[in-house]
Amino acid sequence: MKFALNVLNFGPGANPRSLRDWAEFAESAGYHAVMISDHIAVTPDIAARYPEPFYDGFTVLAWLAGITSRVELGTTVTVLPYRHPLQVARIGSDIDQLSHGRFILGAGLGWARQEFQALGIPFARRARIADEYLAAIHTLWANDVASYHGEFVSFENVHTAPRPVRSPRPPIWVGGNSDAAMRRAVRFGDAWHPINIRLGWLKERVPGFREIAIQEKRSIPALCPRINLRITDRPVDGDQRLAGQGTIDQIHSDLQELENLGASYVTLDTYSGHPTATHDFLEYRKMLSSVAESIVDLQNERLR
Repeated sequence: MKFALNVLNFGPGANPRSLRDWAEFAESAGYHAVMISDHIAVTPDIAARYPEPFYDGFTVLAWLAGITSRVELGTTVTVLPYRHPLQVARIGSDIDQLSHGRFILGAGLGWARQEFQALGIPFARRARIADEYLAAIHTLWANDVASYHGEFVSFENVHTAPRPVRSPRPPIWVGGNSDAAMRRAVRFGDAWHPINIRLGWLKERVPGFREIAIQEKRSIPALCPRINLRITDRPVDGDQRLAGQGTIDQIHSDLQELENLGASYVTLDTYSGHPTATHDFLEYRKMLSSVAESIVDLQNERLR
């Protein structure tokens, strides 16, 4: 099981220096990937959760490709309906080339109605748009000259070079916690990427996820959840406790449970939801260093 950090590319504490610090810390602490959020229009519904400034995720990942040498670089998640699939495939291929094969495309539907309205995209049709865009991206990453014809996007004889370094393509992590998201992950993804999960809920969902793959006659995608990290001095009790919240011993146990469920990657999200928290890189670094030590302990237990 590998571990990723969700980099805070938004809020009053976000700036080029902090973005570099996040990436350099991830490499030095032994994390395997750096993931980054995606929004285009910081409408009131976005600003309430993720305040400005908001650095474009793809631009930051391209920059970090030249700063880092080992960690994978991905989106958690890019909102598929916001960009033409020709653009997403091109950007993804370029970042994969610039990073020598380290790009991950985390992809989802989006939730912010006002942002959809600002971009002129029908919110109610976002699921059908996303499915079609994913199919188009598959086509673009699989062919030197690609054509696709659908309801929302059509193109003919588009030259795709440079193709991605990874073969057969960069991994696609499909976000979302619904049945539809699991089915989308099976049909179009290499991994299912649920977020803010309870372990009891996930244990109930994993058998259904595997059953969907059987129904679709496809291989079972990897499980790559994102958990919201909160270290407390005292145990957090109750069935509603989210994975990643509680004492370091509870978090260590959560990571063991996720490994037992077959998780391939776990992304650690440190954002507390308060804009001023984006200034607290040193505090986050302390917390993530503690978790890194727990990860080493987990790996040592595995080798015993």
